[in-house]
Amino acid sequence: MSRSSLTNLAVKYFRQNGYQIEKDSVLEGVSGLPRKFDLVLRKGREKRSVWIKDWKRTVGVNMVINIDRAAEDVRFPKPILISGKFSGHAKAYANRRGVTLLSKRQIMRRLG
Repeated sequence: MSRSSLTNLAVKYFRQNGYQIEKDSVLEGVSGLPRKFDLVLRKGREKRSVWIKDWKRTVGVNMVINIDRAAEDVRFPKPILISGKFSGHAKAYANRRGVTLLSKRQIMRRLG
């Protein structure tokens, strides 16, 4: 599955869940650094940032830490990371920090 088709799948999933979606957003963080997100989701006052990593390999804890820090910098709580598989350390960190990890399989299952 190409990155664009995983992005399209994610967009369909989040639209179905009532989010307004902005693709390829660059936001300036509190640090003054530009932060790039694949998707920015908005529903009412809620704002969430999304990174999509369509990799053949397992996503590790470093990537989860990076999105957590980027989202914190732009003051968007509870970021979302979408990929095929996540390491045990990535899942543990995400659980502690409130980062949502979504796999392709979970999204496809929820879309039906």
